[in-house]
Amino acid sequence: MSLQTNDLRYRLGFIGGGKLAGSVMRGLVRAEFCLTSEILVSEPSEDARESLGVELGVRVTSENADIAAEAEIILLGVKPGVVLDVVSAIAGVERQVISLAAGVGLASMEPKGKARFMRAMTNTPAAVGQAATAIARGRRSSDQDIARARAIFEAVGTVVEVPESMIDAVTALGGSGPAFVYTVIEALAAGGTKCGLSPEVSLGLATQTVRGAAQLALESGLSPEELRRMVITPGGTTAAGLAVMDERRTAASITAAVIAAAERAKELAPPA
Repeated sequence: MSLQTNDLRYRLGFIGGGKLAGSVMRGLVRAEFCLTSEILVSEPSEDARESLGVELGVRVTSENADIAAEAEIILLGVKPGVVLDVVSAIAGVERQVISLAAGVGLASMEPKGKARFMRAMTNTPAAVGQAATAIARGRRSSDQDIARARAIFEAVGTVVEVPESMIDAVTALGGSGPAFVYTVIEALAAGGTKCGLSPEVSLGLATQTVRGAAQLALESGLSPEELRRMVITPGGTTAAGLAVMDERRTAASITAAVIAAAERAKELAPPA
């Protein structure tokens, strides 16, 4: 499907409609950031195009050239391995392009096109307006570009600006972090089930416990250590559980998971 060219007809253009880009789109639609008719998505999979069009009401196309011709701001939601090919294919575009891909640096993208490139690392909770996003400017980025990027990602969560050198760390912590948290939820629920709760009740309690603890951490201004002390009674149930976590190096394992994810992000970078 190729649309008739009408320059800058769309406010946002997504090249790639996969899990992360789809989560951002869902969050933007939920937040009513712009009209769904102002979002154009290029996606090679016919099934994915149909799904996005029906679910979100956005316009879809199979042609990246349509995005290049018609979108005011372009977001790259493709896999790292094809980012540079996509950038080369839209090399003549001189507008703002925001890459959501891990590993592929601005120094690799900027020589291949005229766009004002920048990077954003966000996560799937964007779908419900709870993303943690970091943005990094490129050599050609203007202050207006940064403001526009902030507006997009503030509509789906919180935003910080970091040097690009820190994007791999953000990828590991924010991008991969939800999977680590889901593993914690799953483990909490499994513990509840082994203590006699039904799987449904245990999962609901575990999920709400994590949600409530995170909300309190955000709103209280207290450190995790201070919040933990509020729960612990010497010789009590929490102390017994934390002793096992310390014995099994649970916290150290989670820290190591973030470091491993950051190292993998570095490995995804294309050869110089």
